[in-house]
Amino acid sequence: MLCKLSLRWTSVGCARVCEYGMAHFSDGGNSKGKDYCIFFNSQWARLPRDLSKAARLQTYDLTTSVLCSPTDVPEGGFPNSIPMVMRGNCTFYEKVRLAQINGAKGLLIVSKDRLTPPSGNKSQYEEIGIPVALLSYKDMLDISKMFGEKRQVAMYAPKEPVVDYNMVLIFLMAVGTVAVGGYWAGSRDIKKRYMKHKRDDSAEKQDEETVDVTPIMICVFVVMCCSMLVLLYFFYDQLVYMTIATFCLASAVGLYSCLWPFVRRIPFGKCRIPENNLPYCHKRPQVRMLILSAFCIGVSVTWGVFRNEDQWAWILQDALGIVFCLYMLKTIRLPTFKACTLLLVVLFVYDVFFVFITPLLTESGESIMVEVAAGPSDSSTHEKLPMVLKVPRLNSSPLVLCDRPFSLLGFGDILVPGLLVAYCHRFDILMQTSRIYFLACTIGYGIGLLITFVALALMQMGQPALLYLVPCTLLTSLAVALWRKELPLFWTGSGFVVNTTQEEVPHLTEGSTT
Repeated sequence: MLCKLSLRWTSVGCARVCEYGMAHFSDGGNSKGKDYCIFFNSQWARLPRDLSKAARLQTYDLTTSVLCSPTDVPEGGFPNSIPMVMRGNCTFYEKVRLAQINGAKGLLIVSKDRLTPPSGNKSQYEEIGIPVALLSYKDMLDISKMFGEKRQVAMYAPKEPVVDYNMVLIFLMAVGTVAVGGYWAGSRDIKKRYMKHKRDDSAEKQDEETVDVTPIMICVFVVMCCSMLVLLYFFYDQLVYMTIATFCLASAVGLYSCLWPFVRRIPFGKCRIPENNLPYCHKRPQVRMLILSAFCIGVSVTWGVFRNEDQWAWILQDALGIVFCLYMLKTIRLPTFKACTLLLVVLFVYDVFFVFITPLLTESGESIMVEVAAGPSDSSTHEKLPMVLKVPRLNSSPLVLCDRPFSLLGFGDILVPGLLVAYCHRFDILMQTSRIYFLACTIGYGIGLLITFVALALMQMGQPALLYLVPCTLLTSLAVALWRKELPLFWTGSGFVVNTTQEEVPHLTEGSTT
């Protein structure tokens, strides 16, 4: 499945008056305390932007009650305190009105369900002058465990950053993967042709076979993408583990493929295992191949076991994702610019449809792509799809606690333009153009990604990255071909068949890598 860029700064379905904030709890002593996510409606009352300006008030634990009638109010009320009550049985207005007339300076409503905005009508907003916010039941249990009965709380809502510094890491990883993968794929493909021309069978057998993509394969692939995405949307909890297992297997293969060119230069472990009838071992592989295979499987399994460790598992996931993308870029080969154009345009439409059109078709009004890529909020497994690069948010923000603490870039936004970059590099080598197509297409990809980030900051919602990456890469490559008057050759890829002559071979090998 091709995922999309899902860098979400605000909840798509929330109005401007419904905001995430923080509730800073402490025990009243010298401890630093801890922040928890809250969801509030600024039409009841606004919260200060800075913790230092927020009033620290005593909490009143009334979580055994829903505060829907005067009988739920304890004797003496809630003078200069913030009661914590359970959600349900009556409206938000009834709860906050009872709290306000009994001296409360705010209200925290504990919810076992998904946090939703505490709404009311205009007259109710005008009557109420204290803040009301929702707190998750899970956080309430943690608060009860960490702090004593005399705990204090200060509610505030720091300003959301327009952009996050993790964009820099995502940009470097994405552009670096496209550049390295495209360069490696192009050089490897040309070298394989040279080896075949020289009838060096032993060298040919050492490399994996490439797959030439045909128009029929592109159509089948897109249909499979659409089907898988829809199935994941409706049966996420049932299919997510299958996707995780597939990623573990594919990333282990990708890691092996990327490390083997370096391992085979090591002059140790060349001896072969004894003859046997074991599966995959009957051809007597070298010992170093088995050691490398065990290492790659071990790394993949380690991620699979600890994938939900937010502190460090994202680093391993990104590393495995990058080697997976490199492996795919050097294995899948687009033979012509015509095939590149067909693939990119079809997936351009696919990405735009599932991000911008599907919210008009779903009951929740959510984008199918956003929900699947970031994981449905009502998922019972709370698992996330691994087919993305993920980087934690680096800015201090309520979204780190409330929404999704990671920014995501789908593998499809790397692989699809990367295949065009690889084609450009192959064409460069064959036409002896000093990598001009490769460099131009790579720069076009970087510009497209920057435009995606700008659109993300302006629109404050997840963006279909291919909407910007496809035009930037395709038009850049097309412009170079027109400028050099090589469009017919570039469009048909005829140079890959006709121009591979004996005279070109020495030139090709100079820039080739393994």
